Amino acid sequence: MKHRSKDGVFFTLVLTLSLVGIIVYSSATLGFLARENNSVPKDILLQSVIGLGIGFLALFLVSALPLQTIKKAAPYLYVVTLLLTCLVFVPGLGFHSGGATRWIDLGFTTIQPAEFLKIGYVLMLSWWLAPRARTLADPRQGILAFVAITAIPAAILLAQPNTSTTVLIGATGLAMYLASGAPWRDIGVFVITLVLGLGVIIAVRPYVLERFKTFFDPSANALGSGYQIQQSMIAIGSGRFIGHGLGQGVEKFNYLPEPSGDSVFAVLAEETGFVGSVILLILFVALVARGVTIAGQARDLFQGLVAFGFSILIVLQVFINISAMLGIIPLTGLPLPFVSHGGTALLAMLIMCGFILNAAHHKKA
Repeated sequence: MKHRSKDGVFFTLVLTLSLVGIIVYSSATLGFLARENNSVPKDILLQSVIGLGIGFLALFLVSALPLQTIKKAAPYLYVVTLLLTCLVFVPGLGFHSGGATRWIDLGFTTIQPAEFLKIGYVLMLSWWLAPRARTLADPRQGILAFVAITAIPAAILLAQPNTSTTVLIGATGLAMYLASGAPWRDIGVFVITLVLGLGVIIAVRPYVLERFKTFFDPSANALGSGYQIQQSMIAIGSGRFIGHGLGQGVEKFNYLPEPSGDSVFAVLAEETGFVGSVILLILFVALVARGVTIAGQARDLFQGLVAFGFSILIVLQVFINISAMLGIIPLTGLPLPFVSHGGTALLAMLIMCGFILNAAHHKKA
């Protein structure tokens, strides 16, 4: 299929990050060999086939869709992704692990529908905001509807529970709402609501409170809740300037929890050092900067908001994942885009990039 995007820079960055991601993921996954995990080849195959293979096919298809088709489909996709996410609660279909029910069991693999919910949310919010950009000062036209659009997926995610993704979409929505010209009064109300909501979550969910306690004092429970962050810091620190070499890391073998998941940045830092970590960050910054530029050049406000929303979502997810590994914020379960384990996450990320490329195709002359 001929690729219709006019932004070769953005596509090259996506391709580079995808290839770097599969290399780092493959190296990190080797850590499971020492844990007698026989699914390593299968995991790498699924990441490559479902994530990269189907992902790039979806990217090309989405980038070629007519603008009006995307606009008309946006609210329906929002509803479909909400219903898909609710399927995790169906007995026999939902897969429970680590105290959460976030996956749908397909037999040969699992999918995490919350990754697609991120897409549905950004599309829906863009569809709703675009024609109302100048009327958001009216609470009936602005904050009330915005809160409703955000609260529905948030309630479903919190029931799983999936607090980190809830915070991610809330922050992304807030950035999009602000970019659309919302009054600061509404921003203040929403921020206060988020803070109060987070306070309630901390009060009623012991594991969230434990993460905050660990954040402030990681050594308090070094072999329990503080183990992952301490091992992550050891891995990152031992990488020094140029690292031990790709595939030569030690922490992924029996020490670092989730080496191919949310701890994958620690594996990268140990094996490629400060140099490799900075290069990865530069690639992410360049990708997001190009995405925001595409948003600013979009001919249609809806597409501009879509490109902006997905760009902000990507940079926030990168920031949250890496900051957690560096001990800057409490630990979360958010994957590192393009790199962490999860064919669903990689597929969804490439679909998001497809929408940004679609906006590039329809940019101003």
